[in-house]
Amino acid sequence: MNTELTILIVEAMSVYFCVLWAHSLRKHAGLAPFYALLGGITAVMSWVTDAGVKVDVAGITFMVGSTVFYTSLLLGIFVVYVFDGPRATRIAISTVAGVSIMVPIIAVVLHIQMRIAGHPTLGYVPLPGLRINVASVLATVADLVFLAIAWESFGKPGLKIRLWMRSFLTLLGVMWLDVLLFATGAFLGKADYFSIMKGTLLSRLIISMFASPFLYLYLNWQNRKTGMTFENRPVLTILKELSEIQVELSLAQQEIERRKQVEKEKEGLIRELQQALSEVKTLRGFLPICANCKKIRDDEGYWHQIEAYIQEHSEAVFSHGICPACAEKLYPELKGKIKK
Repeated sequence: MNTELTILIVEAMSVYFCVLWAHSLRKHAGLAPFYALLGGITAVMSWVTDAGVKVDVAGITFMVGSTVFYTSLLLGIFVVYVFDGPRATRIAISTVAGVSIMVPIIAVVLHIQMRIAGHPTLGYVPLPGLRINVASVLATVADLVFLAIAWESFGKPGLKIRLWMRSFLTLLGVMWLDVLLFATGAFLGKADYFSIMKGTLLSRLIISMFASPFLYLYLNWQNRKTGMTFENRPVLTILKELSEIQVELSLAQQEIERRKQVEKEKEGLIRELQQALSEVKTLRGFLPICANCKKIRDDEGYWHQIEAYIQEHSEAVFSHGICPACAEKLYPELKGKIKK
């Protein structure tokens, strides 16, 4: 075994282990460190791929970017989908896609900056090709979405596929899909298109056979540790979740508008009540009243007829009549005709 191949194997095993180990810490540290690691690996993958770092073994070319870093991203997205569900997977995919877009842009900006400043070209920062990077970003996003679809497809109860085979087939399917999408987008129309396709398909088969044991062992370990069973989600669950989130956001917006309207109506009602309270007149405390004529003395010492005082300090309105006792006293001739 030559030195380059040994280094490649050790490097791949180390990065695979780091990704799976970071995911295993999610119960204690959450998924944020895991997402950060995926972002860093994506950046390194972009630089290494643009630099064209590769290892040739027995006529087969292994690109370090895909063998080590891209495969580790697949393992990361794989386990986060299986154990944490579609929502966490979309965050991971967004992280990978965002960094994949930003890295070549930063490289171009650095080269432009050095050129404007009159400095030599940055040889250690490879200048990305537009077609290759666009194909890489689009293929990566499609691969990661297809990974979830393939996992659910191979997990249908009727197929009765064992876990180790299900893991291998899913990983290999994503690897080969990436070859078809990326090679077609980046090299279609060039003379070496078919040779690149053939060689890459073979190398991805070998990589899948090498990486799938790491994935299988981790799935078994986490399954025993957490005691969870692998959920059989609908095949298009990751895409359905996207539409469900849009519906949830729409409903949330409608609920916010409804609550704003209720608050507005409540504020109007409060203002009306405050206005009504301000107009209410009440009588409180002790009222000095004459024992003979029944006039009431106000705070300034003036005496008022009881009717006038009550009408001034309340909403009461008087209408006059005569009680039976007074009517009998004042009008004795009407005695017997007055209702009591």
